[in-house]
Amino acid sequence: MCVCTQSASFKMITKLDSVLLPRKKFIYHYKNVRWARGRHETYLCFVVKRRVGPDTLTFDFGHLRNRNGIHVELLFLRYLGALCPGLWGYGGTGEKRLSYSITWFCSWSPCANCSIRLCQFLKQTPNLRLRIFVSRLYFCDMEDSRERDGLRMLKKAGVQITVMSYKDFFYCWQTFVARKQSNFKAWEELHRNSVRLTRKLNRILQPCETEDLREAFKLLGL
Repeated sequence: MCVCTQSASFKMITKLDSVLLPRKKFIYHYKNVRWARGRHETYLCFVVKRRVGPDTLTFDFGHLRNRNGIHVELLFLRYLGALCPGLWGYGGTGEKRLSYSITWFCSWSPCANCSIRLCQFLKQTPNLRLRIFVSRLYFCDMEDSRERDGLRMLKKAGVQITVMSYKDFFYCWQTFVARKQSNFKAWEELHRNSVRLTRKLNRILQPCETEDLREAFKLLGL
């Protein structure tokens, strides 16, 4: 049994962006094209879940985008208290904090600064589990990119980062888009680009062999 809730505090967020994305906006911002020119905003579709019993789950969803120069990842953290009541307890001494599972579907992967802030936040909130699906990788072409380092930090912090595949785009279409019963149609090279980006992300998240060699040389005194 799944219980879907939409509290008054959650409605504050819907004032920022309507719950459902227009179809054309979703396709434009989430399309995993190789050269995503002109897409300067990041969109974040989210699902917040909390298990309140063996067969009962609360469920909230919506979407956000960058606003007033604030990156969407940090904007989401601002509204976390409204989305996750009891995440930090209710003020009682020794009161147990509630546990939440949050899933993001982002048009871009986080920048380096957002990754750092997220890691700091998650370190202070062990009862929150975060999973991130991304359509495209943000500034990850250079080997020494700070954004690559940020993604590795997120992985070490326990965040599961995955490139969106067809089934993830389909899920977002069904859940977050004002589709008016229209079916999701994959664009050209969706699968090819998803595979390419998945391989790239896997290479980024793998331990750096160069660093391992440096540590070995240090141990040998070379």
